[in-house]
Amino acid sequence: MTPAVKVLEKAGVTFSLAEYDHDPRSPAYGEEAARALGLSPEAVFKTLLARLDDGRLVMAMVPVSAQLDLKALARAAGGRKASLADPAEAERATGYVVGGISPLGQKKRLPAFLDAGAERLATLHVSGGRRGLEICLAPHDLARLTGARHAALARR
Repeated sequence: MTPAVKVLEKAGVTFSLAEYDHDPRSPAYGEEAARALGLSPEAVFKTLLARLDDGRLVMAMVPVSAQLDLKALARAAGGRKASLADPAEAERATGYVVGGISPLGQKKRLPAFLDAGAERLATLHVSGGRRGLEICLAPHDLARLTGARHAALARR
């Protein structure tokens, strides 16, 4: 059981888990999860960490079918610029490995932003805290548990 799953169980949130065999050669973890589980890439969200120009670290969740708009993230977080965090920094801040970074159960609670498109979905999938494990839950539960604010972050 991962810290992400423990958070959900403790909160009493309705969720389900889906597992797949992760291919270590796969360069795109989110797309791999969508393909392996037969899910729409618009409903599988990746968790990305970014560093703002003022030094703050923030978390963004966007569909794997899109790219994170760093300018939009900076604006939403009250900064001017943002850049993706170094993978090692992301792993230290979250306690998860890249490709398995869940927005839930991280070592440090970061300011969180969820792409506004999530509001149109009944459920979405996020990493369960390790490669090959996905959590399916309602977007409003994800936003509540992470303290995420909605913002237009996806660039297609």
